Amino acid sequence: MILFDEKINVFHLFNEKISYLIQIEDFGYVNHLYFGKKIKGYSNLHRYRRIDRAFSPNPSEATDRTFSLDTMLMEYPSHGNGDFREPAIQLQFKDGSTICDFRYQDYRIFDGKKALPGLPATYANEAQAETLELILVDEVAKLRLVLSYTIFKELAVLTRSARLENQGTQTVAIQRLASSNLDFYARELEVIDLHGAWGHERQIGRQAITQGIRIFDSKRGASSHMQNPFVALVEPTTTEFHGEAFGCCLVYSGNFEAVVQQDQYQQTRLIMGINSFQFNWQLQPNMSFTTPEAVFVYSDQGLNQLSATYHDLFNQHLVRGKYQGKERPTLINNWEATYFDFNEEKLMQIVDEAEKLGIEMFVLDDGWFGKRDDDYSSLGDWFEYREKLNGRLQNIVEKVHAKGMKFGLWVEPEMISEDSELFRAHPDWAFQVPNRPRSTSRSQYVLDFSREDVREKIYQQLTAILDHTDIDYIKWDMNRNMTEVYSTQLPQEAQGEVAHRYILGLYDLLEKLTTRYPDILFESCSGGGGRFDAGMLYYMPQTWTSDNTDALARLNIQYGTSLAYPISTMGSHVSAVPNHQTHRVTSLAIRGNVAMSGVLGYELDLTKLTAEEKISIQEQIVFYKQHRALFQFGRFIRLTSPFEKNSCAWMFISKDQKEAIAFYFRKYTQASFPLETLRLAGLDEEQIYELNGCEISGSEAMHLGLYIDENLTGDYATQMFYLKAK
Repeated sequence: MILFDEKINVFHLFNEKISYLIQIEDFGYVNHLYFGKKIKGYSNLHRYRRIDRAFSPNPSEATDRTFSLDTMLMEYPSHGNGDFREPAIQLQFKDGSTICDFRYQDYRIFDGKKALPGLPATYANEAQAETLELILVDEVAKLRLVLSYTIFKELAVLTRSARLENQGTQTVAIQRLASSNLDFYARELEVIDLHGAWGHERQIGRQAITQGIRIFDSKRGASSHMQNPFVALVEPTTTEFHGEAFGCCLVYSGNFEAVVQQDQYQQTRLIMGINSFQFNWQLQPNMSFTTPEAVFVYSDQGLNQLSATYHDLFNQHLVRGKYQGKERPTLINNWEATYFDFNEEKLMQIVDEAEKLGIEMFVLDDGWFGKRDDDYSSLGDWFEYREKLNGRLQNIVEKVHAKGMKFGLWVEPEMISEDSELFRAHPDWAFQVPNRPRSTSRSQYVLDFSREDVREKIYQQLTAILDHTDIDYIKWDMNRNMTEVYSTQLPQEAQGEVAHRYILGLYDLLEKLTTRYPDILFESCSGGGGRFDAGMLYYMPQTWTSDNTDALARLNIQYGTSLAYPISTMGSHVSAVPNHQTHRVTSLAIRGNVAMSGVLGYELDLTKLTAEEKISIQEQIVFYKQHRALFQFGRFIRLTSPFEKNSCAWMFISKDQKEAIAFYFRKYTQASFPLETLRLAGLDEEQIYELNGCEISGSEAMHLGLYIDENLTGDYATQMFYLKAK
């Protein structure tokens, strides 16, 4: 899958879907040629065009004015010696200079894919992928830069990362080391991003790329509710089903930046990596720094194909362990039913009702530890609140297990309350700047996870619980972002490393816990969807999509999330009405259909349901279990966007195209509404399907479509279509 043509100095990475071309140019500069649909070969006709451009300087070796880094498409650009665009790498040396000049030295090609030390990343065996390592050197600074490219055999995927090695005798300050850079020749492009807020995560934005710089980033210490570490560059005519799309997703959970720049010649540059804002890593002699992985996906058939590739990659080559490809259980979480006000009797009442309804797991949320009766205390005190639990937590676990149900537990290990035994013993363990006050959020501080002693204490507390309690599931929460990011254990010159060291420390702890407890299903959470990223999915195969459980709001949230992340990773619950976040009242039908379009759960007081509601929920659970594999691991196809219309529709189809379920959602009703049809997708055109006792061909369902029931009335209406091959 990787060839090197020595005559023209071109590397060609390819499979049956994509090609990626790199050329070693004059003087050892590494030129980007192409990324896109597979080409059979390369003639060298697309080589960098020499044109004398005003105000574009030339390298010292150049013998004329036509060769300039300012106009070349670069694989990994620096700044200060001719390229005035945004750089992928910025360094500062002891003498205060910031110029670096990396030239090609060598390469290595091997089967499979290496792990990234201390970082999550996609994985593949020797039959599934090939990797190219380009070795670049700065002879003056005695630095070695290794650019890694992995291409997967069956997927339109290319992953990238970079490693900088200090082979000199002086410390070098890394101010930016991006995971990747991708330059596009002059063409009209738009950028799609996933932005939002708490309870309003991963809203789809789309805008034309014009001359200048646009940055999509997070400086919050987490990938954040406000911006997801995913962008896509698309043609203006690209839709869900047509046109080219280039996706880039960072496998990282901390501060990140995606920089999109169009230059004076309408060339576009996309840089993805750790956020360079206040980042300053002291790279000591004989040490190296490795960036997180950037995952590029190409589609020539629109955004649905782009998403399908990401879903397959993350399900098959990112999620690990027992739950990779395994159906996830339905659950009931007590949070919105009780908040902090619960006791054993109340919990068991909910469990009893859950058992009758066929729910498979009970999750005990916040309030079970320390002296936790509100959100003002006890974070950091991870021991049982026995007075509240009426004894050991294990007693409740055993009662839940006796009902034939699994037991789950909520934790928030990265945080500490001022009113806690841990804070009173170790106030210096919270992020703080000497002689300055600490900011609070939700009356809590952030523990300094860059410190090994802090992580070890939390590890000991959690293992003391997990070793003696039969826990099946952990919901790992993080309910505030970082302020006063400063570690009292690091010297002044290393304070620019703290935010990244925190994430490395978090990954270290998660690796230890998930290795020690391989049978536990871990779900990540950060006030809902504040850390829904590929980095967390490497350790925890699903994420709580949003604290906002309102069905109408979830249409947008889940639609946007699906651009990059699989349905099997999206926790989605039916909650009570009026909804606790929006106060909207919606039917149980639409709440169920939206929640079934993810990993189904419930978040309400089951003891307060009417008999009719219990029957409806029981029917939802039976149906979901029957089709759970289809919902969680079938191909997900977006049909109608809630960002563009008053309606929303999506569908699930099995890999053999024998079974499909489509959901239609109408937001608001209107008088004299037009008749609507829903065109399905992804079916076998020749196949005859059964639908509500009738027979219909795949071609008819896709090209003529299905009528939306004219009797579907009122706001927040929904309809489901189930097709099964005859």
